[in-house]
Amino acid sequence: MPPDAVVFAESTAEVAEIVALCHRFRTPVIAYGTGTSLEGHLLALQGGVCIDLSALDHVVAVRQEDLDATVQCGVTRKALNAALNGTGLFFPIDPGADASLGGMAATRASGTNAVRYGTMRENVLGMTVVLPDGRILKTGGRARKSAAGYDLTRLMIGSEGTLGIITELTVRLYPVPEAISSAVCAFPTLAAAVKTVIQTIQLGVPVARIELLDKLAISAINRHSKTTLREEPTLFFEFHGSPTGVKEQAETVQEIAAEHGGQDFEWATRPEDRSRLWQARHDAYYAGIGLKPGCRALTTDVCVPISQLAACIDETYQDLEESGFTAPLVGHVGDGNFHLVLLVDPDDNDELGRAKEFAARLAQRAIHMDGTCTGEHGIGIGKQAYMALEHGDVAIDVMRALKRAIDPDNILNPGKILPPQ
Repeated sequence: MPPDAVVFAESTAEVAEIVALCHRFRTPVIAYGTGTSLEGHLLALQGGVCIDLSALDHVVAVRQEDLDATVQCGVTRKALNAALNGTGLFFPIDPGADASLGGMAATRASGTNAVRYGTMRENVLGMTVVLPDGRILKTGGRARKSAAGYDLTRLMIGSEGTLGIITELTVRLYPVPEAISSAVCAFPTLAAAVKTVIQTIQLGVPVARIELLDKLAISAINRHSKTTLREEPTLFFEFHGSPTGVKEQAETVQEIAAEHGGQDFEWATRPEDRSRLWQARHDAYYAGIGLKPGCRALTTDVCVPISQLAACIDETYQDLEESGFTAPLVGHVGDGNFHLVLLVDPDDNDELGRAKEFAARLAQRAIHMDGTCTGEHGIGIGKQAYMALEHGDVAIDVMRALKRAIDPDNILNPGKILPPQ
């Protein structure tokens, strides 16, 4: 569903002028960052104009003493960290893809580091937003806390371009850890790996990342990335801090893993070894697709309270076995978030339908366990069916009222997030 036109904006003022014209003629507007979203956020359901924001790619200011930076929305996370090279600071939110920071804020993205550093919700201090009528809104500020009025910054984060178009944002930065160490540990069963995660979190060990990959995912990674990992359910860890702190964290986790049958605790302390390890993890999506040539991937994205993680994965595996799908499991399990990459033939309508039914059951299972249908990918059009189940009718009514108040003509990314009436 392509738009009728694409406009390449180069400043906030240009975005405001484009949106004002579209408002005048009641023309739909869809903001585009890098195109890495997974839930149909960019589909032009009603035609209209797509605003490509990739040229808004300047790092406006880096304030080392305040641990923050102001960037234009088209700056990607890798570009920001490259600009921070030599400052002793870094931006930790890592969703895998080299997404734009504006898009990451719009979808409330997180990723592998969220267990320690949080999501975009916790790491955006303020932003510049173009409203549906072309007015320019400034939200938040640079103070680390404020009790002044409605929190419009958090309202815009996760709004997926339906309430405003983010053109500039101020984000938190963090000191580069004095020591970083990564480790891989294989387990005899998926349940043993999950129990290790739960116990690690409940003991308060401040790990930076805990990633879970099942046996099938590890097999796919070995084929795709030419690694030689033991093909068993595996946890990837990363520890940040002082040399002493990292050593203590790692020893504690290694003891917990050993209690649950963890074996081959392999370390990666050199930057090049860590990069290769995490790149292999980030390539799990492409590695999974390689298991079934010609297939496409339908990805799931549930998140549950950590106490429910083992039960949710166990029930999901039973459902997967009965359904007969090939589906590697990967997850940011330190915060209860995991994904299945369902491999389906896009030309087989029956298989595609069964895959969507499986994904629906998984989303409903997570919600019934007090979780969510989407831990980080957002709603778009792909998860609209679960909004009322997760939030309730009253909450949906409030969301509709906010949308009507801010965008009465429904021109900003129409048809997304809220279920059709």
